[in-house]
Amino acid sequence: MAERVATVASTRSAGRGRRLLKSVAFGLAFAVPVTALAFLVREKFQPVIDLDQRAIVAATDVTRSVPALKSALLVWQEITQPVWVYIASSAVCLVVWRLHRELATRCLWAFVTLMVSWNLQLDLKAIVQRARPVVSDPVDRAPGYSFPSGHVACAAAIATTMTLFLWPLLSPLARRWLVGGLTAYVVLTSLDRVFLGVHFPSDVIGGILFGTGLATASYLGYLGWNPGPDDSPPPEGEVGPESSKGTT
Repeated sequence: MAERVATVASTRSAGRGRRLLKSVAFGLAFAVPVTALAFLVREKFQPVIDLDQRAIVAATDVTRSVPALKSALLVWQEITQPVWVYIASSAVCLVVWRLHRELATRCLWAFVTLMVSWNLQLDLKAIVQRARPVVSDPVDRAPGYSFPSGHVACAAAIATTMTLFLWPLLSPLARRWLVGGLTAYVVLTSLDRVFLGVHFPSDVIGGILFGTGLATASYLGYLGWNPGPDDSPPPEGEVGPESSKGTT
């Protein structure tokens, strides 16, 4: 009996190790391009700088020529301020926790990932210290540094985290609506930052890579940390890793 228990424990430990290793590998796969892009913009690599500047000039020209577009972009900028979207996402975590107490660790994972992503993108801005775009007739102005785009980094992290968090709880139709809605949120926020002239395209790309990579690596690490009977992620339709234990 003791040998069987030891064998099961060893198997589970090996499974957790493989999952955690996958998390680290995935995180590095996203960290490398983000770091490389950050280095290029910090060191003012001319091809990237020139491409960014041409894109900003062209985008802001379009915005200035269409007043209705400018108004819509300014409204979208305000309603997608990270603080409001993070409050809404945290509220989702709280509601799921109240309705599904057996998913407490899953809710905690989602909330912690959201808070970490918010703070890490601010740290990355302070490290890179890229100046905001400068155009002769600015559409809008924003404080702070430019790389990565905070709006976009937070949007990508929230969209990825909420998709992974809610996926097992939703029907196939609801999943399609969730993915479609969150994808539109990220795309529109990305376009908003460029067409308002407050971020370069490379800032937006860096934000998408950062937010998506961090949230996905965090989820893989969560699966690796959470003890379970096998090495596979929970099947679709199950409540998540906690279901293997029945309770937290």
